Amino acid sequence: MIRIFVFLTFLCCYSFGFSQSLRDSVMLPINDYMIGTSYNHVDQIKRAFHDSTLLFLDDRDGRPLIISAEKYSGFFGGRTAGEFNGRYATLQRLDIYQNIAYAEIEIKSPQYNSRYIDLMLLKKMPDGWKIIGKTATGYTLPDVDDAPQKVDVMTGLHQPWSMAFIDEDRAIVSELSGDLLLVDIKVGSREVISGFPEDLFEPFVLDVSRYPEGTYPAPADGREVRFNAGILEVVLDPDFEKNQKVYVSYVSQQEDQFALKVISATLDDIRLTDIKTLLNPGPYVPGLFHFGGGMTFGRDGMLYITVGERLFAEGLKTGLPIAQDITDARGKIYRIYPDGSIPEDNPDFGPEAIPGLYAIGIRAAQGITVHPEDGSIWFSEHGTTQGDELNLLTPGANYGWPDRTTGGYRTPNYEAPVREGVEYTDPVHFWLQTVAPTGLTHYTGYARPEWYGDLIVPGLSRGSLWRLDMQDDRVRAVEELFVDDRVRLRKAVMSPDGRLYLLTDEANGRIIRVD
Repeated sequence: MIRIFVFLTFLCCYSFGFSQSLRDSVMLPINDYMIGTSYNHVDQIKRAFHDSTLLFLDDRDGRPLIISAEKYSGFFGGRTAGEFNGRYATLQRLDIYQNIAYAEIEIKSPQYNSRYIDLMLLKKMPDGWKIIGKTATGYTLPDVDDAPQKVDVMTGLHQPWSMAFIDEDRAIVSELSGDLLLVDIKVGSREVISGFPEDLFEPFVLDVSRYPEGTYPAPADGREVRFNAGILEVVLDPDFEKNQKVYVSYVSQQEDQFALKVISATLDDIRLTDIKTLLNPGPYVPGLFHFGGGMTFGRDGMLYITVGERLFAEGLKTGLPIAQDITDARGKIYRIYPDGSIPEDNPDFGPEAIPGLYAIGIRAAQGITVHPEDGSIWFSEHGTTQGDELNLLTPGANYGWPDRTTGGYRTPNYEAPVREGVEYTDPVHFWLQTVAPTGLTHYTGYARPEWYGDLIVPGLSRGSLWRLDMQDDRVRAVEELFVDDRVRLRKAVMSPDGRLYLLTDEANGRIIRVD
């Protein structure tokens, strides 16, 4: 009977259509309940319930127990607030009917070998959605393997780089060596989004002998070079449901020279229209590495963009390094309005600075993400020999490259310039081995509440995947995941329903769901 019930629940879970904004509103008290009861936050639990809510439960002898939400929240008051108590909460079903909703939540407690099903009734009140009723039942939990598992949900992609969810099933996926796609991971379909600008880089075999030594790495077979060029990041406008606007970073080509470009466009069915260039931080130069191209929207509604310094080896530039030169557009992080204009409250780097600068001293930052609660912005940074970093973005900061690094340099005997009076911002965390960190994300799922707010950082080197346990803007612990199943990873992304997905950097690229 239980297996049939769970299967039917899965089928019915998303059978009722409702907007993402409505769903987000309903999820606020559900999230308060799930996180609050897992981390002993009494006020957060109280906030989830209406003041008059009654809970119909069972006492330890199995007899009916009817209590108030106030008394129920008090059960968690004798524990250490903020400490995970072993309750794994997972949303199994959510049905919304105008101003009422029904939710089913599974609670696993492995330490007590128990499992509970919570049934919630919610209603939209003048001060927002509230839980107005709850009942629950529990039984012994069978022995199961609770370790994370990888599940391939789509294959045959051409080096997927980024993924922006429209809803739980549909997403826009960018392929580094392919197209911009509209995919449906539920049915396994994919469609090419047409109308992409014609200056997009097209892969080709490069004769490296035409360029100064060090511009490109020496290819193993004497002919072909692996490029990090093509379609890079794709993000949706915060108001995408109304305006259908998307933002894409890609490598623009002019003959045999290249630069990063960021555009906005309207998604009209499966075609880009109303394309506008927002950022084109040239110059166009040879070299197909370290474009950056990471993008995210901050809580302030601004678009933050990472731009790499574009050098394969630091010794190719003499004098003031590119990433330290405020008159050079490369090696920086930008903050702009969605229409490409420059905010007046951006940090002031001086009258000669490139417009839009927010931070400098960047080598090759690909990943950038916003914390789900406090809105802080975090980004990953590629080093050379080691030197891979996790940084907290602050306005006007200088992150040091190449004057300072936690690793080494590619150019033999390279010595970074010594400049007086320059203040540098140290990384929050760096790795002692080469990781090549890529598109990171904060975990916001419910399957593993003890991970909530932690950073999930994929890497290209050795196919690594890291979970960084974050607390008060510092890394408390580091865990490497799937060490027995390594694959080059380009991106980690959370779905609207809190599921973790990974993109693999392979010719036969995959979308992987972490269950």
